[in-house]
Amino acid sequence: MTVNYTGWTTDGKVFDSSLARGKAAFLPLDRVIVGWSEGLQLMVKGEKRRLWIPAKLAYEGQANRPQGMLVFDVELLDILPTPPDVAAPPADAVVTRSGLASKVLTPGTGTRHARAESFVKVSYTGWTTDGKMFDSSFTKGGPAFFKLTAVVPGWTEGIPLMVEGETRRFWIPQKLAYRGEAGKPKGMLVFDVELIQITRE
Repeated sequence: MTVNYTGWTTDGKVFDSSLARGKAAFLPLDRVIVGWSEGLQLMVKGEKRRLWIPAKLAYEGQANRPQGMLVFDVELLDILPTPPDVAAPPADAVVTRSGLASKVLTPGTGTRHARAESFVKVSYTGWTTDGKMFDSSFTKGGPAFFKLTAVVPGWTEGIPLMVEGETRRFWIPQKLAYRGEAGKPKGMLVFDVELIQITRE
């Protein structure tokens, strides 16, 4: 979900605010305090609501966090739905010889293609096939920059298929993803990737 918010302690002290930073926050519901996870599910897009969150649903006992009841004014700007086709590539997906499947969501505006050694700037969100979002550049505050040789093989192969400005959905089999690495999501992974810019070829 994309939200604007301000949070106060019960003595009226502001301790956090997306408005003060000048940028809305992108928050997956499984990575926020329990009170937020519960409260945001009561809201609809465009709604503003004040939440009084008891300590047990907030940061109770966590070091360097505000304690006691917390009060948040929250505006729900947008909801990013889980794609309906994360379980398997649809029939109109293009599949390469390696097993990488992809589908263009938004055509690009550029003509250049990256190479394996290129550096690129992208926005992305990744899901497991059961619909759980596990990573997103939006939760990290902005686009990601990286060299294509420094990412999973599915990205190294897939992003050169794109042109600048294009958004594409990738279904990356495990052998082209994290290959069973400890602490990483298992199985096929699904990524929506926007190729913003090829920064260096």
